[in-house]
Amino acid sequence: MSKPHKSGAAQFSTATGLRVRTDLYDDNYSDADYESMLSMYEGTMAQIVEGEIVKSKVLRITENAVILDVGFKSEGSVPLDEFKERPQEGEEVEVFLEHLEDHEGAVVLSKKKADFMRVWEKIRVAHETDQPVQGTLMKKIKGGVVVNVMGVDAFLPGSQIALRRVPNIDELLGQSFEFKIIKLNKRRRNIVVSRRVILENERASKREHLMKELQPQQIRKGIVKNITDFGAFIDLGGVDGLLHITDMSYGRVSHPTELVQIGSEVEVKILDIDWQRERISLGMKQLQPYPWKDIAEKYPVGTRVQGKVVSITNYGAFVELEAGIEGLVHISEMSWTRNVRHPSKIVSIGETIEAVVLKVDETEEKISLGMKQTEQDPWMILPQKYPVGTRIQGKVRNLTSFGAFVEIEPGIDGLIHISDMSWTKRVQHPSEVVKKGDGVDVVVLNIDAENKRISLGLKQAEEDPWLKIGENLPVGSNIRGRIVRMMDKGVVVDLGNDLEGFAPMSQLGFDNVQNPADVVKENQVADVEVLEVDPIHHRIVVGVKAYPEDETGAPPKQEPLPPIVDE
Repeated sequence: MSKPHKSGAAQFSTATGLRVRTDLYDDNYSDADYESMLSMYEGTMAQIVEGEIVKSKVLRITENAVILDVGFKSEGSVPLDEFKERPQEGEEVEVFLEHLEDHEGAVVLSKKKADFMRVWEKIRVAHETDQPVQGTLMKKIKGGVVVNVMGVDAFLPGSQIALRRVPNIDELLGQSFEFKIIKLNKRRRNIVVSRRVILENERASKREHLMKELQPQQIRKGIVKNITDFGAFIDLGGVDGLLHITDMSYGRVSHPTELVQIGSEVEVKILDIDWQRERISLGMKQLQPYPWKDIAEKYPVGTRVQGKVVSITNYGAFVELEAGIEGLVHISEMSWTRNVRHPSKIVSIGETIEAVVLKVDETEEKISLGMKQTEQDPWMILPQKYPVGTRIQGKVRNLTSFGAFVEIEPGIDGLIHISDMSWTKRVQHPSEVVKKGDGVDVVVLNIDAENKRISLGLKQAEEDPWLKIGENLPVGSNIRGRIVRMMDKGVVVDLGNDLEGFAPMSQLGFDNVQNPADVVKENQVADVEVLEVDPIHHRIVVGVKAYPEDETGAPPKQEPLPPIVDE
């Protein structure tokens, strides 16, 4: 090697690739001495190469960095946060030599890269041989979690954490699991791992084993993995089965969370297995005694029971007598006297009621209950309370085309048939005589307690006027009336005082009459003669003598019939 000039501060060495300080060169050294010294200096630097891992000694530690000696002309520093554990002064550590000199002449070192290179080979081998690696979940980042694998950071995507979405990743931080390396990129120092692959392999292995082991009617333990409105999914140790809400209890279950919780261990019975559709049906209630066995002996007909109302429908209320045993109180069995439009008017959910067992069907799992049977049937004492002929007061509650219903006691109505409203007038509709809300005096005509029927009479509350009509309206009397209705064989004539007479077609004053409407019309005035009075059949027969003109259409003036006076 040629001796350098004094003016040069450093000389480049081809042997080491380093610049060697020669500014201290003295002319007193011979060429041989200089070569010897340079050889010794270059020997000390032979092991320091950029892009390799080198050993260094900790000189001191500052607030944010570790100062290292790598045996070169200047010290190097590494950020303190690149060390997993805080080093000690004098400790020997391995670092990665990125550059011998930066723009300030300092050595550029990296502890993090050294750690990465040391484990990279192990990670590469694990990836190529499909071997799992141990890792610890460190912190949550966007899209997943940072995992410490052999001292270096790897990325665990959120979709690869477990078989199903993890609701709270924070609960897993600090825990260690096995992972599969699914992606490597050395240049970008990118390592992607998956725990889901491990779990899927475990599940497949367990599933294959369970397929040979599981049989219907087996009783096994499992862990509740998920809960829906219709049931819960149970992990049997590699495969999931569905515990439907209807198979959880013989009693009524509103939601599965009433009986099971996620993560809890439950004992279930395998009801059915369909490996082609990958469905396993499970049951819990099947492990309990069948509650309907010998139910007729436990609840004989006529037994008075107590229960809680658990459901209300339009047609009745379901009452829980015990876990798994419910009876129905039909709407018709809720009250003897009230017309119940909806069961909610009588009972409410959660209410404890008393009832009587009416019928038990063990095969259909049905019990019929009655609430009204807990009280005496008021209809049974009505015949004694209101014998036939009793005169009572009531209130008109409703009108129909055939009569009027009158309330004689709260909840007990009797019917005044249209034929029992007037002695003399042929009533076409009850509204001609009474109105809803009217107070009326009526007479009890008949009571049918078994069928809950009472017949009442309005006209019977008054004396029968037909006993006197024959005297006050003798045959041959002449009266002016008005035609009110057409009949098949004649017309009905209003005679006044609620009396009506019937004029046969032969007495209309026309020959060969086939239809009364052909010769007369309703509301037409007619002068008639009384031909017959029949008090037994309540009938008056009249004959038309004339049809006086009435251009105004007003009712004809006539003298009223003399009043009927009792002798």
